[in-house]
Amino acid sequence: MTDKIIVVSTCETEDEARKVARHLVEQRLAACVNILPGARSIYRWQQKVEETGEIMLVIKSSRELFPTLREELARLHSYQVPEVVALSIIDGSSSYLDWMDRELGLRKPMNS
Repeated sequence: MTDKIIVVSTCETEDEARKVARHLVEQRLAACVNILPGARSIYRWQQKVEETGEIMLVIKSSRELFPTLREELARLHSYQVPEVVALSIIDGSSSYLDWMDRELGLRKPMNS
């Protein structure tokens, strides 16, 4: 088991998704964020079943950074109740996991 996580969230617009993704990477709360347009969400909100188009964010981070990442998502997000769900990364390629550590500021950069 690693200390890495995938955080899933959705945004109303692609502009909002890019703003959130860029901020999380710039703040080293995410090593990478994939922006996936075209998601359809069906959910219950205020006693009604809703269906809307959304942009999905797949955020690569670590457990250690999750509390701050969650706060930043809530602060930046336009939704009253934004989706913020963390999933454990059980294992992965060591080179990718090491890259994540470096980009998250959890390890010093390798000498080139």
